Amino acid sequence: MMRAADTALLVVDVQERLLAVQPQGARIEWNCRRLLDGAKTLGVKAVITEQYPEKLGPTPKVLLSCTDEPALEKIAFSCGERGEVFAAWLEAGIHRVLLAGIETHVCVQQTALDLLAAGFQVLVAVDAVGSRYKVDHGVALRRMEASGVLLTTTEAALFEWCERAGTPQFKAISALAKQTPPAGSEMV
Repeated sequence: MMRAADTALLVVDVQERLLAVQPQGARIEWNCRRLLDGAKTLGVKAVITEQYPEKLGPTPKVLLSCTDEPALEKIAFSCGERGEVFAAWLEAGIHRVLLAGIETHVCVQQTALDLLAAGFQVLVAVDAVGSRYKVDHGVALRRMEASGVLLTTTEAALFEWCERAGTPQFKAISALAKQTPPAGSEMV
């Protein structure tokens, strides 16, 4: 199971132009925001990346406001290009990474495979990732799972990080779990 102390959250390329072409863009953004809020509440390290922001636009402010760190720019599809992040996590005793973001079959998948190769246990929040086409999304999830990536959901991840009820952190996580999804969001 994930623990707040040994897991990092990596939100991959949830940028305005990419969100605009996602059939479930509102759901992806909403779940990424809940994951970032939960990470902040529970002390989980979180990083946001941006793929070629000059062309694909910035990360929505609602997501950037959930972290004290600016988004890390990259040109390669895999976040492995920002290997200094992975190295810092290993140094801090973090050996699990939860992935969220866009697109499942490109940047998320390539990052997952690179993280596996670097020795991390990798999880993907299936309701916080997406691709323009269902076939790309579905095949990428199956390929990642066959490669050793564990599939989970936003709510499951939040409660794993939280571990127990009866704490102020549980109250905050419970409030995140009770939020209503955006209208028209198909839950995976």
